[in-house]
Amino acid sequence: MVGAGPDPRGGLTLLRGALAALVIGIAATLVILALAILPFLTPAWVAFGQAQAEATAWTGYTTDELRTVTDAILADLVVGPPDFDVTLNSVPVLEERERQHMRDVRSVFASFYAAAAVGAVVLAGAFLLARGPERRARLWRRLSRTGIVVVAVTIVGGLAGVLVFDQAFELFHELFFPAGSYLFDPATEKLVQLFPQAFWVDSTIGVGAVVVLLAAGLWWLGRWRANALEARVAPTPLAATATEPAPDPVTAP
Repeated sequence: MVGAGPDPRGGLTLLRGALAALVIGIAATLVILALAILPFLTPAWVAFGQAQAEATAWTGYTTDELRTVTDAILADLVVGPPDFDVTLNSVPVLEERERQHMRDVRSVFASFYAAAAVGAVVLAGAFLLARGPERRARLWRRLSRTGIVVVAVTIVGGLAGVLVFDQAFELFHELFFPAGSYLFDPATEKLVQLFPQAFWVDSTIGVGAVVVLLAAGLWWLGRWRANALEARVAPTPLAATATEPAPDPVTAP
């Protein structure tokens, strides 16, 4: 008689669980990064970052001129249309090659935020499908694990990136932009004078710090919600009887 072999359904269940965890992790990571970047696209942060990087000295602009030019570029980047044709004293600030690079930047941002929007839809769908406390607890566990992984990867990658920032910055541009389109002369071209390297170093560190905070918050929230849901479905232990068994009757002599 042939004995029963391993149930293939168990392997499929494990595979589905691993794929679900991977998809949830990628979706959550995209949403975290998208949220972390948003504060650094605001005029308030850009003004602070440019002040720290001494952009007025690089450009020769006054503070008011710097704000006028930068705010126009930010508006074209975030809101559009992507003309990047701001002028100062009737003179174009950016040359055509610089304007084209900014249009490329906007395309990269648009593609990334489209992916993040898909990630948000995936997470919303996961919560809708995770009916019942057990499935919902499993989903929160996956999100919690994603949070702690993102924290660890961001810290380790951030430390390495700071040490080799120039190489990492160039690699990023090589991956997402046409070759040579991102190389500018800081002595003559305004784009890199408006946003010096120090600005990007500070911005990268800031984004990384916000990613760590958001991911740590997801880790804590995921654990808390999973524990609460698991407590609701945990079996209740049977109460021990408090009475002793009655003694056998004794016959009187």
